Amino acid sequence: MTIEQALTVFVEGFCFSRSLTHSYRAERLNENLWRLFDAPRHRASDSYRNEEFIAWELPPTEADRLARAHAQGKFMVCYLVPTGTDDKPMRAAFKALGYRLGSTEPFFAHDLATLPTPPIPFPIVRVETVEQAEALNKTAGRKQLLPELLAQDPPPMRVYTALDEAVPQIIGWVTSIAAAGCGWCHSMFVLTAYRRQGIARALLARMLTDDKAAGARANVLLASHSGALLYPTVGYQQLGTLYLYTPPRG
Repeated sequence: MTIEQALTVFVEGFCFSRSLTHSYRAERLNENLWRLFDAPRHRASDSYRNEEFIAWELPPTEADRLARAHAQGKFMVCYLVPTGTDDKPMRAAFKALGYRLGSTEPFFAHDLATLPTPPIPFPIVRVETVEQAEALNKTAGRKQLLPELLAQDPPPMRVYTALDEAVPQIIGWVTSIAAAGCGWCHSMFVLTAYRRQGIARALLARMLTDDKAAGARANVLLASHSGALLYPTVGYQQLGTLYLYTPPRG
């Protein structure tokens, strides 16, 4: 999978996940830059979320110029550096422009050629009813799945939960969003008290298996640095690192 293909999956999947609360859109400004932004709000008093510009293989000065020309409010520039590429020139260029580096996120893809088969320490259940969706949303403390999406065929997203039936309690979850013929892995989470028991690997294995069965070509995700240690154990390969930059004030 090329960087461009994987980024298209990211853009489509990320916009879908953000649209669970309000429509979030994408437009391609050129072959190396995407703009992600809120759809118009119905009330003038409603605030807009930050716009995000996703760039790769583009001079930082040009990414900055285009972002400033198109942003309608606050924005970030997210710059992807492929694995094995020297990031020093890019970092120096953004620093010279006055940008502040907020964080970095490893960027992974799984080609679904070889699927993981880890032990299953707790039952893994796909969310298929309104009651299951509402229970997950309550446990997570925010919307993970809109009940009305359950009736769509094919489903735009599939959500899986791990259950401790002895309590009973939802103890982990993960989502695959259909994007550009692939899956976008979203919201991988396990409750703190249940970590280091193989639950995340079991959730990912079920998700990846179902992705392949549904005809997906690959699964793509952005990871935290702790998560970056997990994903290779189930077959993901790191394509690069996303650098999240905030422009200077004023």
